[in-house]
Amino acid sequence: MEMAQRVELIPSENDNTRMIETASLKEAYDFCLNLAQNHYENFPVASLLVPAKLRPHIAAVYAFARIADDFADEAEYEGLRMARLKDWETQLKNMVLTTPTHPVFIALKNTVEVLQIPLQLFLDLLTAFKMDVVVSRYQSFEQLLNYCRYSANPVGRLVLYIMGYPAPKFLEYSDYICTALQLANFWQDVSIDLEKNRVYLPKEDLLAFHYSEEELFKKTYNDNFKRLILYQVERTQDLFNKGQPLCAEIKGRFGLELKLTWLGGSNILDKIRASSGEVFNHRPKLTKKDFIKFFLKCFQKSFWSANK
Repeated sequence: MEMAQRVELIPSENDNTRMIETASLKEAYDFCLNLAQNHYENFPVASLLVPAKLRPHIAAVYAFARIADDFADEAEYEGLRMARLKDWETQLKNMVLTTPTHPVFIALKNTVEVLQIPLQLFLDLLTAFKMDVVVSRYQSFEQLLNYCRYSANPVGRLVLYIMGYPAPKFLEYSDYICTALQLANFWQDVSIDLEKNRVYLPKEDLLAFHYSEEELFKKTYNDNFKRLILYQVERTQDLFNKGQPLCAEIKGRFGLELKLTWLGGSNILDKIRASSGEVFNHRPKLTKKDFIKFFLKCFQKSFWSANK
């Protein structure tokens, strides 16, 4: 049997994202899995809790999002970001109508067809990446929630489709959790985002708590900032609580994965509270000890049934 040709990138100055050979389906999924396994993300790509037969589908979704995220964020694409993202969107739309040649879209087309995933979820992710290119400030919390609708919520919905739980109530709970996870990451990374000239604390809240953007960039920790960040923590915790019933509804390994994810995000908020909101010099992060506690808590039925 003749071996399939190795997939390589076109060494083009203008477009290094299109493939010179059509990859086989297996090669396409291998490409996505390799990409996933070489990046660290809070995305259940390689998790042992995800059934082996579903990992290629998770990897295909991840690869699509990972490459788009690189276009929006990596230095090498400066000045080319919107063009790359628009091309990626064109390839996504064409995927439905024609036979794709890029391994990501070869794999993704199969995943979308087999699992009947709405294409709009991928378009929503691209909307978020485009927003990342042009938006660095948010006037209101509602505007920030709208960003999360595109950047975070599609990820949870995609995972639910892949895992076989696309029921409307599950999608609604997932939206709460994913938005909360995104917000928790913002409050966790206030200092890191400042280095990228990104501010996710809403302007209206800065004004309400008498804390200026100038103070923020100076990383001034005072009582006003403490009250401001803890206010964000509490409204984020409320979203986690609204989504918690999903963790009780879904059983098995996926249910365990959901519980660990929920506990991890919620615990970041606990750590911000414990530091009285001093996130400039003490970025909250999870430890191995934390995950041991999370694992044990996953089996406390009374905790998960409290908000059901």
